[in-house]
Amino acid sequence: MAMEKKQQLQCYGAAPKPTFRFAKHWAVLLISIFPILNTGLSLDYGDALKKSLLYFESQRSGRLPYNQRVTWRHHSGLTDGLEQGVDLVGGYYDAGDHVKFGLPMAFTVTMLSWTVIEFQHQIAVAGELEHALEAIKWGTDYFIKAHTSPNVLWAEVGDGDTDHYCWQRPEDMTTSRQAYRIDENNPGSDLAGETAAAMAAASIVFKKTNPHYSHLLLHHAQQLFEFGDKYRGKYDENMGVVKSYYASVSGYKDELLWGALWLYKATDNEKYLEYVINNAHCFGGTGWAMAEFSWDVKYAGLQIMAAKLLVEEKHKEHGDTLEQYRSKAEHYLCSCLDKNNGTNVNRTPGGLLHIRQWNNMQYVSTAAFLLTVYSDFLLNSNQKLKCHGGSVDHEEILGFAKSQVDYILGSNPMNMSYLVGYGPKYPARVHHRGASIVSYRENKGFIGCTQGYDNWYGREEPNPNVLVGALVGGPDYQDNFTDQRSNYMQTEACTYNTAPLVGVFAKLLQMEGQKSHDNHNQPLVASY
Repeated sequence: MAMEKKQQLQCYGAAPKPTFRFAKHWAVLLISIFPILNTGLSLDYGDALKKSLLYFESQRSGRLPYNQRVTWRHHSGLTDGLEQGVDLVGGYYDAGDHVKFGLPMAFTVTMLSWTVIEFQHQIAVAGELEHALEAIKWGTDYFIKAHTSPNVLWAEVGDGDTDHYCWQRPEDMTTSRQAYRIDENNPGSDLAGETAAAMAAASIVFKKTNPHYSHLLLHHAQQLFEFGDKYRGKYDENMGVVKSYYASVSGYKDELLWGALWLYKATDNEKYLEYVINNAHCFGGTGWAMAEFSWDVKYAGLQIMAAKLLVEEKHKEHGDTLEQYRSKAEHYLCSCLDKNNGTNVNRTPGGLLHIRQWNNMQYVSTAAFLLTVYSDFLLNSNQKLKCHGGSVDHEEILGFAKSQVDYILGSNPMNMSYLVGYGPKYPARVHHRGASIVSYRENKGFIGCTQGYDNWYGREEPNPNVLVGALVGGPDYQDNFTDQRSNYMQTEACTYNTAPLVGVFAKLLQMEGQKSHDNHNQPLVASY
């Protein structure tokens, strides 16, 4: 059914109230020299940026390229899709296991692409743009393979239940590599919408440097969106194997709005904007006031993107609806800043945003990203954020985002960096199969399914391989953290934890460099 006709139909069903699973839920290098007052740390955002992008190479599945920098990894998953007669080699493992989950992988790529769109200059100045583009393309190359026909998208390779029985290196995998798909009879509008968003956002990234590839991504994105919109349904209802790991609790309506808005940004085609406007109410876009942004719940990101359209003259006709989007976007931002009327995000005693016990850092990194993006928007449009607790300028917003990043990098009660490999103290026993077992390049002897549990999982020693750039789940609500491999709620890292930080690191690196430059150029004043 054509989109124009579908928009004339009555929207059905209220958006479900999310309960939100979180799953297993140098041209020049500028060095920050500004100390963090409570710990005396000097934070190096350039080093954090470099290491954050290195992490994605640790998570690669498939045949690794000649320029692979993470040398303790080797080829893996080379027969993925073979049983189903499709090439599904490549993509990313989401976390510390070896399942390729489509929804969090797509969100990771969307966030990496959005990062480059917003902060390309800063990333390039730091000498990391090529690595950022490689991280995106490793994901989008896989999505092209997985989208085998207009209404078929391969959603997952492997399954969490059998995968979790084993503790093996990815190079030794003996677990099931069965692949699962969504199609007309087994729809998954949430997965189709998010993958469309990822490919549309990536098409913007590659538009100038690789126009043919950009066009290919956009073609797939448009097909996937039409598929997701025409055949509606939650992917986890039609693919039960994912339900215990990445269930789409918020439903698919946020992803359809999200996908449509990214397609509008990529194409400038009014039909996609009309979709976002016409379905704003019945899909919850202007209804849900959120306090989190994640692989499952896209509303806050959608609302901030929509709010930014208000400054363009051509969008004035949709001003009323866009203002409603903006109102909900600002609710999210104000709740992070502790300036809403009684509906703020909790914080730990050390000042970290705290949403959930399990993998809380994913919500911190997305909040830091959205706050940074909106701070730039307010600066460029000469506006302030209006909260119940008063107006907030762009500097205060960026300052709070910086406080969250600084906490992550070690300015916290544990004096520990939660970005692995950064600083003098960081988690040494990350819940990660490949990192916790001797490297395949050092010892090619086969390590079996239970052998890994017997000989490696319970070891007190640090992991033999450092999972550089991984952002682990982080401390509890009292800032406490236990560095144990079995403590997966705190020590497991995910691709979607690190992805939003890439651009924030680049922005803070630029900001600190500018401060240093300004200080050096100030006239000397005699003191008496």
